[in-house]
Amino acid sequence: MKKLPLEKVFLYLERGPVVLVVTNYGGKNNIMTITWTGVKDFDAQFFFTTGNWNYSYKALLKNKECIVALPAADLAKKAVQIGSCSGADTDKFSKFALTPLKAEKVSAPLIKECFINIECKVIDYVKKHNLFVLQGIAAHIDEKKKEKRLFHAIGDGTFVIDGAKLNFRKIMKDKLPFGV
Repeated sequence: MKKLPLEKVFLYLERGPVVLVVTNYGGKNNIMTITWTGVKDFDAQFFFTTGNWNYSYKALLKNKECIVALPAADLAKKAVQIGSCSGADTDKFSKFALTPLKAEKVSAPLIKECFINIECKVIDYVKKHNLFVLQGIAAHIDEKKKEKRLFHAIGDGTFVIDGAKLNFRKIMKDKLPFGV
């Protein structure tokens, strides 16, 4: 095997889907793009990293809630553009022609154009790592949406789109918490 520089390891580990995190702070909605995400548990707990360099950071700490919206591959370019400007001086819903929908349990709106929207409470923040741990409290899916493939940042400005699925449920049936 050839030696792999440690600073490039993340290129192979970072494969959580690109998500749009929606917050509401001071009556203003904002959207930020996050590519560093992970699943913590089978009961809708997950995490992402961000810090005070992002406009939504203060809203997450203060309100302790957000929407995690999963854009399908047809929104990939728009999601990257959303992450390339600041909510401090940009109304991202307006600029990117996205439709806010009222959420059930949090003040931030859902994004109509996204395939999945998850209403979340922040249950922990690990300052040392800028890590927000979330608990999903409601979820919404647009099953009529034609494009359902998610996309993933590799970390070097390139992305991959979900492809073929391999089904090994029969092998794992006793290990899956949600059955087969």
